[in-house]
Amino acid sequence: MLVADPRSAAAWRRLRQEIADAAPERRRELLRERADRSRATDLRMIGRAGLGHVGGDLSVLDILTTLFFGVLRIDPEKPDWTDRDRFVLSKGHTAGALYTTLAACGFFAPAELDTFAAPLSALNGHPNRVKVPGVETNTGPLGHGLPVSVGMAVAGRLAGSARHVYVVLGDGELQEGSNWEAAMTAGHRRLANLTAVVDRNRLQQGARTEETNALDPLDDKFRAFGWDVHVVDGHDHLALLDAFTAPRSERPTCVIAHTTKGRGVSFMEDRVEWHHKVPSPAQIDSAIVELAR
Repeated sequence: MLVADPRSAAAWRRLRQEIADAAPERRRELLRERADRSRATDLRMIGRAGLGHVGGDLSVLDILTTLFFGVLRIDPEKPDWTDRDRFVLSKGHTAGALYTTLAACGFFAPAELDTFAAPLSALNGHPNRVKVPGVETNTGPLGHGLPVSVGMAVAGRLAGSARHVYVVLGDGELQEGSNWEAAMTAGHRRLANLTAVVDRNRLQQGARTEETNALDPLDDKFRAFGWDVHVVDGHDHLALLDAFTAPRSERPTCVIAHTTKGRGVSFMEDRVEWHHKVPSPAQIDSAIVELAR
């Protein structure tokens, strides 16, 4: 089991406060810079390990950065705090993006990222709740995260807790029927303490989502199941913040975040082959130069 890193946690608190106090455009800049640092870290980590899901990691990192640095009620030094908000990464194959974010928050020391996917490492290819603080449930098999999150939201309501549950799903993952059973249950129970975020990059392993099993009109589908829906640019941190902090009704919330797979690296963007392809050292160097601009 990894343990909190007080130095990184203190840096997270300082940056989170600076973001909260900043004017809107400065807030956008701070979040973008933080997300791009995580992208560079993620690229290096995957390069060392020789495996990972780099395209999906890069598409989801603006969402994760906005949540962890601007929204979630959490304490990295008290990962078991009872009334913390819950975060579930249903698209568990992008564990690299979650690990780089958790390390930046101080849930564990950033040096631990060097062990990603190594034998006996806590940082497996999919997140493990008994090994990594900040991970609320094991994910990887697609279609599980939303059902588990619905259960967490029901439990929070029964406990009379103010905690909110956030779950990030892949769009290809929505082809799993278990998600729609969960969506129907959340709408029926009016789980206002639940927010689902769809990383809508329109690519899944091997093809585009609409070629495989069309999802659109996705917003209308969630509304039909009794959800409030926000459709935003998933790389616009202020738009994401607005969606996450908008006044809530007595219904669950779905944020459809339009993103680009491989975001920030020109030769990866919107390319299906980067779902599970490992960049070469030269490609990593080139990508990091792009991200630093």
